[in-house]
Amino acid sequence: MGKTDFLSPKAIANRIKSKGLQKLRWYCQMCQKQCRDENGFKCHCMSESHQRQLLLASENPQQFMDYFSEEFRNDFLELLRRRFGTKRVHNNIVYNEYISHREHIHMNATQWETLTDFTKWLGREGFCKVDETPKGWYIQYIDRDPETIRRQQEQEKKKKQDLDDEEKTARFIEEQVRRGLEGREQEEPIYTELNRENDEEKVVFNLNKGASTSTAAHAKASPLGSSALKAVGTVPTVKRKEMSPNSGQSKEKKKKKKTALDEIMEFEEENKKSARTDHWLQPEIVVKIITKKLGERYHKKKAVVKEVIDKYTAVVKVIDSGDKLKLDQTHLETVIPAPGKKVLVLNGGYRGNEATLESINEKTFSATILIETGPLKGRQVEGIPYEDISKLA
Repeated sequence: MGKTDFLSPKAIANRIKSKGLQKLRWYCQMCQKQCRDENGFKCHCMSESHQRQLLLASENPQQFMDYFSEEFRNDFLELLRRRFGTKRVHNNIVYNEYISHREHIHMNATQWETLTDFTKWLGREGFCKVDETPKGWYIQYIDRDPETIRRQQEQEKKKKQDLDDEEKTARFIEEQVRRGLEGREQEEPIYTELNRENDEEKVVFNLNKGASTSTAAHAKASPLGSSALKAVGTVPTVKRKEMSPNSGQSKEKKKKKKTALDEIMEFEEENKKSARTDHWLQPEIVVKIITKKLGERYHKKKAVVKEVIDKYTAVVKVIDSGDKLKLDQTHLETVIPAPGKKVLVLNGGYRGNEATLESINEKTFSATILIETGPLKGRQVEGIPYEDISKLA
């Protein structure tokens, strides 16, 4: 087999050398030269060019180490930002991609001895979010680019503006419904009982419809007065007048099925059921963290709401670790306890009342509760959605 053959040892060594896959111990960072074996590295160390580089480095070794450390950090973070963005990734994956470049700065020329030390340093300096798991160290790049921060602020502002518009629309609709209900109540006739204060007083009916009006007016205008009405007692119109009180009373009995108190209570209950808002956070309730932006450490963990800020943001305390986090309500969800436990109503007509969970309907995603506080204490309410109640801490 000739020396120029594709499978010859020299050809294979040249291909490996061109990819930069030689051993790190045979690499000279000062001269940026990769040797193929121990003998080549020894010859390089004895060369005149290498000796000159050592003399330059011996004058100020800290300056060279700081330069290499800064270059290594900048290249590593640039690769992390460009390749992975703000995703959570294993530090060894990023390092393997970094060293695949032939002209990279080697770690043995920097101030960090191991990749773990470098990862911890990134977390302390605030360049990345780091966390240790049984599988190793994970890092997440923190993007502090002014353009990115401005874009995020604009998105949050737009989201808040959309929520405000929705709340204004809901209030406008509720106001229109309330005005419509009030107008309908005013248009309905009011029925009263027929009571006579004096038994000797005559009962007078004023019917303002059709021929009856003309007859009544003619009777009032005639000089005969009441005697004329008695004389024409056989006239059908007068019979209708005599029959009208009984018919009015029968209609009154038919329509008077509900008392005024019952109508007021029904009206208040309808208003309460329609009084829904787009914010539901309340202090001292148990919630679950559903966002993955904080990593696996807090995902699906339960926490207690300690403080509510601007209706849509809450300061929560994680039950397991005791850590305090500031989260938006879109990153949280309610917690449904076992039947018999205390819950707090977060939305709807019974908002703010404590209750006892009696049963859960998994098909309709609703629950049945018993109100424990407020003027409606002791009332059983069915069909309360899961998102309207949460466990009390």
